Amino acid sequence: MQLADKIIWITGASSGIGEALSLELATRCKGLILSARREDELQRVKLQCPANVQEQIKILPLDLANASELKEKTEKALSFFGHVDVMVHNGGISQRSLASETLLEVDRKLFEVNFFGTIALTKYLLPHMLTRGQGAFMVVSSMVGKYSTPMRSAYSATKHALHGFFDALRAENKNIHVCIVCPGFIRTNVSINALTATGAKQGSMDNAQANGLSAAHCAKKMREALEKDEYEIYVAGAKEKFGLFMSRFFPASFRKLIKRMKVT
Repeated sequence: MQLADKIIWITGASSGIGEALSLELATRCKGLILSARREDELQRVKLQCPANVQEQIKILPLDLANASELKEKTEKALSFFGHVDVMVHNGGISQRSLASETLLEVDRKLFEVNFFGTIALTKYLLPHMLTRGQGAFMVVSSMVGKYSTPMRSAYSATKHALHGFFDALRAENKNIHVCIVCPGFIRTNVSINALTATGAKQGSMDNAQANGLSAAHCAKKMREALEKDEYEIYVAGAKEKFGLFMSRFFPASFRKLIKRMKVT
């Protein structure tokens, strides 16, 4: 994929991986649409981009949990440049709580944001891409979209669901490219904002998150994946990749290992 003539829409663009990806792509694509709930933070990200490309960066606040507004938001996104070439589904929220203690409403919120909000935008944008005969979705999943760990039951379930949906979407549409990104521990505020059993934010940084890969590194790998038309990538440290290897080839041993592994 040649990015220079592409219009790219990024959700979750106000911080973390989304912010880093916005900065990574700002000078490499034709236009950017940045979305998240906080308009002031989106404006801050835009102002970090070089002055000569800011005119081609549009701000579109949205809430993935508010399904009723997402059709209108998609129409607004299309109105900026007349089309969208790449949709980067990065918006989401994590979890730090035991399944036995987590309120059902918290599980539902995780699915509304991470899965149904993402699927809604996809369904509203897909007809436009099919009419044009081209388009791409980059979906930020997680290493726990490949295997589950303690304290992330519903979060992991939402990421597994994204794999199922977008693998099928890829198989159904030969002209629609899908790349699924599986980050491991990335140094962002995702653990600070993660939901606890009652729905409150955890409010603290996990040790593993604090020592994770940089968001800029992740963004670079994502940009390269778009350029290379990759189908699935893993942006993770050695331990997370070892976990993937074990879960795939030695599942019985992995089940014993993951119970002892420190994952926060």
